[in-house]
Amino acid sequence: MSRRVPERGAAELLETFGVVPQIGTRQRTPEPKTRERINRAAAPRRGYARPGYGWSPAAAPLPVYQASTREIGGLFPLLAASPLPAVGARIGYDVLSGGAFYCHPVEWVLRGYATNPNIALFGEPGRGKSSTVVAMILRLLNFGVRTLISGDVKGEYTPVVKALGATPIVLGGGSSARVNALDLGPLTARWDSWSAARQRTELEGVLGRWGQLLAALAESQGYSPTVTDEAAIAAVLRRLVGATAGATRLSPITIPDVHRELADPDEELWRELRFADRRECLDQLRSITDALGNLISGTLSGLFDAPTNIKLDWNAPVQSMDLSRVRSRGDRVVAVSLTCLGAWSSLATDLRSDGQIRCVVRDESWRQLRLGPRAVAAIDAELRLSRLEQIIQILVLHKLSDLLSVGAMGSQAVAIAKDLIALCSTRVLFGQSTHVADELAAALGLTRPELQRLVGAVNERRGRALWKTENHPAHLVQTVLSSFERRLFDTNAQLRPRSGHGRQHHGR
Repeated sequence: MSRRVPERGAAELLETFGVVPQIGTRQRTPEPKTRERINRAAAPRRGYARPGYGWSPAAAPLPVYQASTREIGGLFPLLAASPLPAVGARIGYDVLSGGAFYCHPVEWVLRGYATNPNIALFGEPGRGKSSTVVAMILRLLNFGVRTLISGDVKGEYTPVVKALGATPIVLGGGSSARVNALDLGPLTARWDSWSAARQRTELEGVLGRWGQLLAALAESQGYSPTVTDEAAIAAVLRRLVGATAGATRLSPITIPDVHRELADPDEELWRELRFADRRECLDQLRSITDALGNLISGTLSGLFDAPTNIKLDWNAPVQSMDLSRVRSRGDRVVAVSLTCLGAWSSLATDLRSDGQIRCVVRDESWRQLRLGPRAVAAIDAELRLSRLEQIIQILVLHKLSDLLSVGAMGSQAVAIAKDLIALCSTRVLFGQSTHVADELAAALGLTRPELQRLVGAVNERRGRALWKTENHPAHLVQTVLSSFERRLFDTNAQLRPRSGHGRQHHGR
């Protein structure tokens, strides 16, 4: 039985030999294309079983995977960082996006990313806080921002100041430099050009600041001034400066002058203070008098107990008050010195007339905070006035407990200390232990991913930190130092073997 083979036409036979006949073929008219709907109806669970719809029969819901931009950046290489303005000092780069990171606290205020230009830096020793501050102030010079280091406790900024052609002001340990914490400074230079109303306003502000300073200094000696003490100090200050006698010129005064008036009050003073007699005045003011006397003969001796004999050069790009020679006197002496320098430099910066933005670096701020509530209140006042006075205040701290170490001094002091965080819109968080990081996260409102970076990626390299403004998410930033900056600011220089000494001697 033979199998029947289907017949093939002529066209199929010719196609076998590679020839495609055109005879007898008709041109097909293309069908008009219909416009595809953009908004399709929701698909059913297994999708549409139609050609061209491209639905996959995968079960829903699909699994979701979460990853940081550090890992997912390989899948999406065009990932961009959050849009902080690219203006100001170029600090380094954003670790997550790879883009450059810039800092200009004043511009951040003007553009709504922050409410004030103050910066607080937190971090364990050796994490790169000071080198980041140096990088910032050096690069802000290009934008006309000059800096005062108001108390360089370790002398770390001295090489930077000298490299820029300025001479740091060194106090203590064989130095003849003296700074009068009650220095009138630029107040006397502008006094004659002001109206009587302006003179009264400026003088009241300065006298109020001096009264707060003297009360804080007395508190550092373990004595909390009373209301009567503060009234006596205010009366003495007004008498010494010439405000009560209707003088047209202000008289310079020092802390020893105030102590002398309190220790030997005349009849006019004790009657003005409403004491029954001179003996009652001496008895009531004995504690505040002794507290100031101890400062003059001890802590302030040779530092802040005489007229100022140095001149602050505001034309210098960076100026520093070096306290490294004072450290041998103890932490309390350093803290008192920082308080005096803060009051003195504040008057100099507040009354400047050049209109330029200034930056004031308060290194080792935790020392001053431990003096007492009035020392905390002094820093609080400076931070509150920063925007009005065009000053960028930079506080360098170790951890959150530095602000809360005033707990033994009362709940009011703790409340003021906590407010210092709110007065610094920009917070720079360097490497921390898990316990400290948890405290910072609770106080600053860090998200869980930000907390994970603070205890993780931030600790991977020196100089890496979370930069967070109150109105913007945190950035993981790596500070990049130039070779010039690394040479000038090597905080580990004292640990390295000196030239001429071998490694064997260093390792003994």
